[in-house]
Amino acid sequence: MPQLPDDLDAVAVRTWCSLALEALGRERAEIDAINVYPIADGDTGTNLYLTVESAAAAVEAVFAAHETGTSTPATADAVRAMAHGALIGARGNSGTILAQLLRGMAGVLADAGDAAHLRLALTSAADAARQAVAHPVEGTVLTVAAAAAEAAQGDERELRAVVRAAYEGALAALARTPEQLAVLGRAGVVDAGGRGLVAVLGALVETVTGQAPARGPRTASGSAAKAPVTVDGGSVVGLPVGGTPVEGVTEGGLAAGGLLVERPLDCPEDGDAGPAFEVIYLLEAGDEQVARLRTRLDALGDSLVVVGGDGLWHVHVHVDDAGAAVEAGVEAGRPYRIRITHFATESGHDVRVQAEPAQRAVVVVVPGDGLAGLCTEAGATTVIARPGEPPASGELVDAIRRAHAREVVLLPNDAALRHTAAAAAEQARTEGVRVALVPTRAAVQGIAALAVHEPDRGFDEDVVAMTAAAGATRYAELAVAERQSWTMAGICQAGDILGLIDGDVAVIGADVPHTARTVLDRMLAAGGELVTLVLGEDVPDSLADALEEHVREGHLAVDTVVYRGGHQRAPLLIGVE
Repeated sequence: MPQLPDDLDAVAVRTWCSLALEALGRERAEIDAINVYPIADGDTGTNLYLTVESAAAAVEAVFAAHETGTSTPATADAVRAMAHGALIGARGNSGTILAQLLRGMAGVLADAGDAAHLRLALTSAADAARQAVAHPVEGTVLTVAAAAAEAAQGDERELRAVVRAAYEGALAALARTPEQLAVLGRAGVVDAGGRGLVAVLGALVETVTGQAPARGPRTASGSAAKAPVTVDGGSVVGLPVGGTPVEGVTEGGLAAGGLLVERPLDCPEDGDAGPAFEVIYLLEAGDEQVARLRTRLDALGDSLVVVGGDGLWHVHVHVDDAGAAVEAGVEAGRPYRIRITHFATESGHDVRVQAEPAQRAVVVVVPGDGLAGLCTEAGATTVIARPGEPPASGELVDAIRRAHAREVVLLPNDAALRHTAAAAAEQARTEGVRVALVPTRAAVQGIAALAVHEPDRGFDEDVVAMTAAAGATRYAELAVAERQSWTMAGICQAGDILGLIDGDVAVIGADVPHTARTVLDRMLAAGGELVTLVLGEDVPDSLADALEEHVREGHLAVDTVVYRGGHQRAPLLIGVE
């Protein structure tokens, strides 16, 4: 049995993220089913799951990058990674608020993870989340978070006691949400976001005690029973079962004289269908610009939540004019990962308007805006992997859904995304989409595969052709050494330019032009017909001209094509076919 932590160190944070992801995976369908506020779009559980998935992936990346072998990462690194991962991967209103809760906790737990700091962290989290919401509403996840923080403010000196108190306080507050928010009471459910937070706190209980909160009674069908709560003489459902019984709930799961409602009633706000669009984006901007942005977006719509700090923000708002919301972000700074969802309201139900699916589509991960535009022009659905922000499987699944096709070819373009892409493909297959994963390891291989894609031929034949094109493309990239290190090409110093061929350091140079020429010569020594150059944002066009001339003079009958990659990790990507 693993040793239980006395405080929240890096290993405990990693375990918490993993258990929270498992908990939300078990419960997301039920949480989706009780989602009626602020928009009854039935995706709160899914959004929370994807947000925590991104947080967990960021923590795993910290452990993977830790090179000492015997020790573990610092707690501060783990909790900051958790918060950053949640921020960049936040989905929907609930996920955005959860990201701010984790950010508020991380700011305190980076100093220490004992009981006293956890109490402060819970308070900081609740305060930060409330401040991030333009118009806080009681009976929501904000209320549950505040109750958890308040319940933890006792005299307990043990971490386990503080965590249990926070969980039980959140559970009791969740049971009261239908009394505080009329739309929940009418629908017969508790707040979906609050229930998700209780699941996350339950995972924290399991992390520090070794025991998960009891799951409670089961129905005859084997599904988790919903423990109802008495409200105005009736009963409402949606409470995550288990844990300490709360007032108004009987031990058997039914309030006296109440009815167990298995699904929420249709219950939109009276006479208010709500805005037509949900707009989400990440934003690079300063504090002053974000303050003005909040004011402008607040005037445009509702459900406004802006979280983050230190120059990076996650913006979420519901509006009728999606273009105006994006334009406001452009004026404030640099928005990216822009997601716009259209809501069509019919008889009180939020549904997404979908056309007939296409027969085939390609989903491709690209390292910058420039290649995203190129691949979009070629008909592909793109996912941008920005430096330090690899997409989670949920983001790839979402892209497959956006492609809206019966057959999808997935190009991850990064060896590190192999398992993530495989998980996304498997998830999409369970939804009825035929997915083929072509294991491209670099963006230039993806470009080569996309160039031979022909949607009119058979699926298997198309996949074979794309795989062959990718496999026939050698790839390289230039990188800047961050510190002295041993490499396959010798010892490099901080600031050296590294030429990586097929993933291994092959050249160590002093500048980009000389290193690029050396890399090209080595790659073309084995033959080639086409050189592809993808230039980073700050690389001048003169470099591409010089490299084209170098290829033309030294390697007859070899053509060169040049693309602008935009903001990408490497200053130069090279492909040779």
